Amino acid sequence: MNRRIGTVSIIITQRSEQAASVNTILTEYGDIIIGRMGLPYPPAGLNILSLIVHGTTDEIGAMTGKLGSLTGVKVKSALQKIS
Repeated sequence: MNRRIGTVSIIITQRSEQAASVNTILTEYGDIIIGRMGLPYPPAGLNILSLIVHGTTDEIGAMTGKLGSLTGVKVKSALQKIS
């Protein structure tokens, strides 16, 4: 199956309620995560995670779907097919 490389941006507005759930999902999909950076942004009350991923569209879609279904979590991804 074709694998993609790309980025996943996650913005969390309800950190205290969702941090454990987000980390559980990221651990579940740890084999497709190449890198992760997280930064708080207190002026806006946000926490921002940026992931570099490498996996199939099904794997990446399953992860982003689970994350996006959490209240207070927004997810966007940009993927590129690699040869």
